[in-house]
Amino acid sequence: MTIQDAPGTPADAAASEIAGLFTPFDLGPLRLPNRFVMAPMTREFSPDGVVTDDVVGYYARRAAAGVGLIITEGTYVSEDSGPSTRVPRLFGEDQLAAWERLVAEVHTSGGRIIPQLWHLGAARGDHSTFNPGLPSLSPSGIAPNGRERGRAATVKELARIRDDFARAAAAAQEAGFDGVELHGAHGYLLDQFLWADTNKRTDHYGGSLEARLRFPAEVVAAVRAAVGPGFPVIFRFSQWKSGNYGARIAETPEELGVILHTLADAGASAFHPSTRRHWEPAYPEAQADSHLGLAGWTKKVSGLPVITVGSVGLDNEFEVTWQEGGRSGIRGLGALLGQFARGEFDLVALGRVLLSDPAWVAKVRDGRTDEIHPFSAEDRHRLS
Repeated sequence: MTIQDAPGTPADAAASEIAGLFTPFDLGPLRLPNRFVMAPMTREFSPDGVVTDDVVGYYARRAAAGVGLIITEGTYVSEDSGPSTRVPRLFGEDQLAAWERLVAEVHTSGGRIIPQLWHLGAARGDHSTFNPGLPSLSPSGIAPNGRERGRAATVKELARIRDDFARAAAAAQEAGFDGVELHGAHGYLLDQFLWADTNKRTDHYGGSLEARLRFPAEVVAAVRAAVGPGFPVIFRFSQWKSGNYGARIAETPEELGVILHTLADAGASAFHPSTRRHWEPAYPEAQADSHLGLAGWTKKVSGLPVITVGSVGLDNEFEVTWQEGGRSGIRGLGALLGQFARGEFDLVALGRVLLSDPAWVAKVRDGRTDEIHPFSAEDRHRLS
């Protein structure tokens, strides 16, 4: 096996060290067989929000090939969550029955699976094909690109959205899922509250960092109350937004600590910090630990389980355009293994490499990296 190092990677990262990523991990009461996670990726192969047999097979193949934990594509929690009729939903009789079949098949294949609960907020836009008559609600009616979209939600509407998240989490638990992830990243609703550029509210949900945290924390608390104390609740967050890679919700490690401790106190049991390149320092200006990526800082500050992510196994880093790449299939594992050895993360999420090759984890485990199928842009349009 040949491991290519990313910039700044320790040169002595040996291929044999990858065995550590195949050790079990306990995510609360949930025992995972290894440290590999399938990252959530929107596919839009679910007409009327119902996952099909093709979608069931898509996830089951990755479970059978040894992915330790699957996080589904984003799933709508309410009638006004997003614009597409082809994104799966976690409400509705047909939708939930289909999820039950999918979860059962993944479990039969030896996998563990959790859904990502998703509300796009202002990113839903003004031209939704799913319930076009409903307004797009957000903190201040401002999309991540700075343009006006939809309108600011009232306090009553926010309470309803909070309860929608909780009902979706309870429905996921009832359907047999092994936990839930809340999508608080990439400029979507919960992130829109956290980011000062999209949260211009003058009530108790806007202003200071602590005030901007209030609604996401209320959602976490409502979800925790709905699923009980032991059920894993992961919170995914990011600094960057689509089209704005320099954005920050936390300017300093201290501010990051305020965010993470508040969400943990509300009931989050793990964090999934989303980055474009997992090896890049999150706070290079910090006086100490300036080498740490966002996952490393998250682990240091929170002490909770952390999932790292960001161009693992690819020849090119993350781009919104999903460029082709990953010719070697294992780029960046040198940096990754160094971070793992230093205890900077517990689990690692894989995106495009699993989109193209369901057996990526098994091939890396068995030393068959020459058999890995690199990512191709065409794979966006099919369920391999």
